[in-house]
Amino acid sequence: MIDLYYWTTPNGHKISIFLEESGLEYQVKPVHIGKGEQFQPAFLEIAPNNRIPAIVDHSPTDGGEPLALFESGAILEYLADKSGQFLPQDDVRARFRVLQWLYWQMGGVGPMAGQNHHFTRYAPEPIPYAIERYVKETARLYGVLDRQLAGQDYVAGDYSIADMAIYPWVRGWEAQRQRLEELPNVAAWLERIAARPAVQRAYALAEQINSDPAALLGPEARRLLFGQGKSDH
Repeated sequence: MIDLYYWTTPNGHKISIFLEESGLEYQVKPVHIGKGEQFQPAFLEIAPNNRIPAIVDHSPTDGGEPLALFESGAILEYLADKSGQFLPQDDVRARFRVLQWLYWQMGGVGPMAGQNHHFTRYAPEPIPYAIERYVKETARLYGVLDRQLAGQDYVAGDYSIADMAIYPWVRGWEAQRQRLEELPNVAAWLERIAARPAVQRAYALAEQINSDPAALLGPEARRLLFGQGKSDH
């Protein structure tokens, strides 16, 4: 059994998608980030960076004590190795084709789209330079993705943890002020992944857990999410 410490954000969706795709047994432990639950001491023991997602695997691959992990990329890689799915195990070239795109998401799409979200949706006042900077960098990354998807259905060839990591961020293209008219490969890829039953189940779970995503736009949620008043953590 795997405990998934989760909230309904792109990084949270990565892990729920994997767990639904893989069939690994799991249970959700919601961590409402708009209420500051990520700062509770019990959660910090699992995820010292006070961010979701995190997991506790009660049957780890080494047969030892329960294993706690934070950071979505590390969790995806661990679960892929544990299950033997969605990450090549024996072909080093194929494995690192997947991992380089996983890390591209972790180091590029996530941070840049996250700043895009912040300055276009959450900042208390518009800062034109910051908005232009992050909207344009998000557009550059979408262009990289579109070129990579030319002539293939998935980012690294076969469907993999790279697709699971990238999709929840790119799914928010409208909020990121992106246009898909000039990105036909990205548009087709989004439809392809959205049609997967496991992905649909993961997003249905999100709706059950968080019926009001707009609550994160409130002043108290913003204070907690953007580091005000919790500097001791």
